[in-house]
Amino acid sequence: MLSDRPFQCPPALLARARSAPPVRTAIASAGAGLALESARLAVDADLMEPVLVGNRNAIAAAAERIAWDIGGFEIVDAAGETDAGMAAAKLCGDGAADALMKGHIHTDAFVRGMLSRDSGLRTGRRLTHVFHMTVPDEDKALLITDAAINVAPDIETRLQAAANAVDLAVALGINHPKVAVLSASEDATEAMPSTLDAAEITARAVTEIPTASVYGPLAFDNAVSPEAAALKGIDHPVAGHADILLVPTIETGNALFKMMVYFMSACAAGIVMGAKVPAILTSRADPPEARLAAAAIAAILAQQP
Repeated sequence: MLSDRPFQCPPALLARARSAPPVRTAIASAGAGLALESARLAVDADLMEPVLVGNRNAIAAAAERIAWDIGGFEIVDAAGETDAGMAAAKLCGDGAADALMKGHIHTDAFVRGMLSRDSGLRTGRRLTHVFHMTVPDEDKALLITDAAINVAPDIETRLQAAANAVDLAVALGINHPKVAVLSASEDATEAMPSTLDAAEITARAVTEIPTASVYGPLAFDNAVSPEAAALKGIDHPVAGHADILLVPTIETGNALFKMMVYFMSACAAGIVMGAKVPAILTSRADPPEARLAAAAIAAILAQQP
């Protein structure tokens, strides 16, 4: 039942990212093989100019293990993961780097660096995560938010997650994105609180996210299938044509993106939005294609005025 199709980084995404010079990217806690392998992928694809942040000796040893000459890259020495997270975030906040990347560091320490007032990365908007999902031989993407950072988001957080995902979609060339506010029913009912939340998000988005069409509650099938939406009699531009899925909880988003990865060989590129610069959130489970796609998205976002 699991897919055996090879993963694929969308060619159109890479082509768009390569339309500008490589983006200077601060890598928090770069002293591990996977972090450096991810950076090397992006460097070889002309997407990234890395700034390696972490223990200088550990970075040198990891580079030697993967036989990568890092002599031409800046190294910023930092003692532990907390210091590395703070130092990498501050490089971006000070304008010395235009994108941030998670290396061998726990996600909470990485995010803590971004949230620190000393880093200069805060914008007043909530940090939210977006998965850019594509299946092999298809360039059309489906964005899922938030499946990695906000565990039980309230309505305010979900509105900001939607706004952040809309910003990403627009940067990727999607004009007036369609956002489906997911639940398990199309009817707003007290028996299912997420449907009431979805209805409120839909109403508020008219004025708070005017650059997108936001509609819900919608069950998953009626968000992505025109036929399913028609059978239910749902007449709205978002129904069956969603560009963005706004999930009610992290469990929903986590299960949905992993289902696409394991059953469809989807390429899941993870980006943290809401800060001054885009942040690549890598995982040990990510295939190289997903890490490369995330670097491409960060490069595209960093090019935005």
